[in-house]
Amino acid sequence: MKTPSCETLQNPNNADSNITDTLIKKKQLDNPNYFLNRELSWIRFNKRVLEEAQDLWHPLLERVKFIAICGSNLDEFFMTRIPRLMKKINKGSDEKSMDGMTSIEQIEATRKEIIPLIENHARCWQNELISALKKEDIYVRRFEELPEKWKNSLREYFKKSILPELKSPKDGFNAAAIESLHVTLFVSGFPEQDSCYIVDVPTEKFGRLIRIPRSGYALEENEAEYDFVFLEDLMANNLDLIFPDEKALKAYSFRLTRNGEIVILMDESSDFLSTVQKSLSSRKSGFPTRLEFDKKTPLAIREAIATAFGLPDYLVYEFDGPLGLVDLWQLLKINRPDLKDKTFLPAISPLLTQELNIFAAVAKRDFVLYHPYDGFEIIIDLLKEAAHDTNVVEVCITMYRMDAHSPVVDALIDAARRGKKVTAIIELKAKFDEENNILLASRLRDEGVNTVYNFPKFKVHAKLCLIARKEKGKIVRYSHIGSGNYNSVTAKTYGDIGYLTARPEVGLELGELFSVLINGLQEEKEFKYLLVAPKTLKSEILKRIDEEIAFHHKTGKGYLAFKLNNLEEKDVIQALYKASMEGIKIDLNVRGLCCLRPGIVGVSDNISVISIVGRFLEHARIYYFNYGAESNVLIGSSDLMYRNLNERIEVLFSVPDAHLRHSILDYMLKIHLKDNVKARKLLPDGTYERVAQKEGQEVVNSQFWLIQNRGIWNEHTA
Repeated sequence: MKTPSCETLQNPNNADSNITDTLIKKKQLDNPNYFLNRELSWIRFNKRVLEEAQDLWHPLLERVKFIAICGSNLDEFFMTRIPRLMKKINKGSDEKSMDGMTSIEQIEATRKEIIPLIENHARCWQNELISALKKEDIYVRRFEELPEKWKNSLREYFKKSILPELKSPKDGFNAAAIESLHVTLFVSGFPEQDSCYIVDVPTEKFGRLIRIPRSGYALEENEAEYDFVFLEDLMANNLDLIFPDEKALKAYSFRLTRNGEIVILMDESSDFLSTVQKSLSSRKSGFPTRLEFDKKTPLAIREAIATAFGLPDYLVYEFDGPLGLVDLWQLLKINRPDLKDKTFLPAISPLLTQELNIFAAVAKRDFVLYHPYDGFEIIIDLLKEAAHDTNVVEVCITMYRMDAHSPVVDALIDAARRGKKVTAIIELKAKFDEENNILLASRLRDEGVNTVYNFPKFKVHAKLCLIARKEKGKIVRYSHIGSGNYNSVTAKTYGDIGYLTARPEVGLELGELFSVLINGLQEEKEFKYLLVAPKTLKSEILKRIDEEIAFHHKTGKGYLAFKLNNLEEKDVIQALYKASMEGIKIDLNVRGLCCLRPGIVGVSDNISVISIVGRFLEHARIYYFNYGAESNVLIGSSDLMYRNLNERIEVLFSVPDAHLRHSILDYMLKIHLKDNVKARKLLPDGTYERVAQKEGQEVVNSQFWLIQNRGIWNEHTA
């Protein structure tokens, strides 16, 4: 795609131009050529993920991790994004995306980019990673290539362990019975003409990769080498055990993806938890959205299966090799630390250690935490201390995606048992975590925690915690506001920012917000430090961009720098275009999808966009505005997408401490923007290229720099 022509856009510095007229500007900035397609941008993000699997800089098993993540992201794309487009097509909708594409055009355009992506995905596994794993005595083998002794051992294992657990093969083809994301075997060759059976591959119970026993059907404890076969390969080569009366059978694997979006229908008498629980059953029977085949599958069989599912050709994909490479996550369980990222001890400020009173430390000064470089143990210890501190009277917290054995949950339960008032706001609609959160809500409720979850219209995505403590006859409120889930597992792999403060004005605002949430959003508040969606967050972002423009008119020093996951909201993009047209330099670090098109002459040529994909998942949101004597830094949970600003409870927080504002800018945001190792630059045509290292320029891998300098942002005195 060529850079769009801007001949119709007049120079904003031309005195004779009408560009200053707001309505004319708005009309010009509605040009579809000024926006990148959301779906294509998401596919290109997955291309960057796959590039990490090909990058020799990563340890070997970490490269395997990236190939699994790429597969997982593609699965989610076909479970969430493609269904929305299909629904619009089926309704005959003529709605177009910001860049002017219809739904069918978007599906066709994504297919053109997905096909080379999955071809590279397969090649990376087949041609690069398998051979690299072999050199480290980790083998993923084809059954037919195994020595007879190993085949016999696997056969015994299959007979004794797997065969008794197999579901009865289904006679004929019942499309409704095929589960999503399972590898399934289509077995043919029966005497009856056109007869076939469907056999589910039980990966949930046995895993996708079966380790090869060298003798009998049990693994020897001292076996140092790792030898695996895919479960479907083992099954396909032992069909006589599944169908003992048949010979000359053949099995072909396929993989189905279904719509993963759930529809929650409420009425006045409904209990929201029960309604969500009932709605989850629709995910298993969601309409088909993708079929994947091994390339070796005969065309006639592929066509028959696709017809049975009612899927058009543009939703059918073929793969050269094993399907569902997301299941390669299993290899990360191998005990080979030499093939994984080197561990490091996260920073913990001497003032926040468990041996000291964390409340006393936070009462004296604010702290900013950047995980995983700062230890998440600080938050866990704070909650444990709150549970045991007799002066603590109340704890409120939001929960979105929690770990299975959460120390945060344990601390909250402990606090409730000790007589504290504990309230947990749990988002039951967190996509693909609904069942976990339903169980969590039930467990907390049984333990005496006040659980709040009745938000049918909005998702509570804000990351907030408030602890109220009696001190010298009055209530002091300790606030934590951030971008990350209170999840001790993902805190080790996600780059998330959080802020700890005992400032009374912040605590009062957060207390009021929790009161509003607990009372079911029956009233809406406006705050000084908290920007809350859907009421004020978007308007406050737009207002700050306008103030930056006004500041630039006076001083010529306007500057904006944002770090976020995704940028898609049209009004915000147009506001950034207007700032760029006024001559303001704008640096954006957008990890995933970005619908803003940089480099349009006269519109966005002052805007630079980079994406960083590396060891840690970039998840922090930081928004820097240069105007005013003290500048303005916002951190929190919200991206700049329509859903974040209009359909979720999100919070961005205006950092009150001037020194920490500068620390966030200098030691976090600017470091990421300087990255010339893992950063890719977004080009005007929507593609990305590696940021080039200029001669004499310092080499900066931002995540490595942050590991080496962890904790530096808190190195100041009150």
